[in-house]
Amino acid sequence: MTSTAAAAATVQLAGGIALAPLLPGLVQHWKARLQGRRGPSPFQPYRELRRLWTRASIDVVGTSVVYRSAPLGAAAALVAAVLLVPVAGDSPDLGVGHSMLALGGLLALSRFALGAASWDTANGFSLMGASRDLTISVFTEATLVLSLAVAALVAGTTDLTGMIAGTAGSAVWSSPGLALGAVGFALVVLAETGRQPIDNPDTHLELTMIHEGPLLEYGGRDLAYLQWCAAARHWIVLVLAAQIFIPHSTEPWLQLALLPAVLVVLAAALTLIETLVAKMRVLLAPRLLAVGAASGLLGILTWLVETT
Repeated sequence: MTSTAAAAATVQLAGGIALAPLLPGLVQHWKARLQGRRGPSPFQPYRELRRLWTRASIDVVGTSVVYRSAPLGAAAALVAAVLLVPVAGDSPDLGVGHSMLALGGLLALSRFALGAASWDTANGFSLMGASRDLTISVFTEATLVLSLAVAALVAGTTDLTGMIAGTAGSAVWSSPGLALGAVGFALVVLAETGRQPIDNPDTHLELTMIHEGPLLEYGGRDLAYLQWCAAARHWIVLVLAAQIFIPHSTEPWLQLALLPAVLVVLAAALTLIETLVAKMRVLLAPRLLAVGAASGLLGILTWLVETT
């Protein structure tokens, strides 16, 4: 393993597992400041995880092993996704490969575990949130695949490491195809992180919950796993946005050096969107994601036309 690959593996593991909660913490902190409030510290997610980890889990009467295993199953899928998503064009294989299609499957598996747990608890609000989440996920996953497919065509591979290397430099941006894919992926970021206008992570009204709905019946360590999963989704999609859909250097060392700054900028962008844009109606969210899917499809067609 080269020194670059070793450094990339360290950043990938430390960032995806330990530093991921800092991203939603920064968004919440800056959002409060923009709204004229003091708000929580950027490290508040760590305090919540520590508090939840010291408390016992909740065992709902009448539930089966589906409910009890869902948090661990969702967390395991997200850990595998963190190991799968590289942080530079010279990242090592950590045992799960770098396939973009496998990434979509792992994100869907984590979501399915929570949906199944909601059915097991038979809580009306949890079922409502899970049904909304699964409905939106159909459009989110299609937009994810189509957006990444644009980058795969540019790089000539579906391997995420090759896609980071293939989209590096300025030459690939001479065509509008990759920019169209970036538009679609921007909407994927909003959906996967549960941010406005798709969802409101600050809501306490059960009737409007989407991503928070399936978490209502959990507490203690189980809830800590699920909150970490939400933070890991921030890391995964923001790293992909930074290293594929934003112009970046061809040098892996420079990619690693600039990654923290780019992630902070993207977190600030999420903050601005949450502050300036109101949450849309649930039935309109799939339409917005359909626009992203159409943008990714148009990017594919644009690239194919220009290369033939």
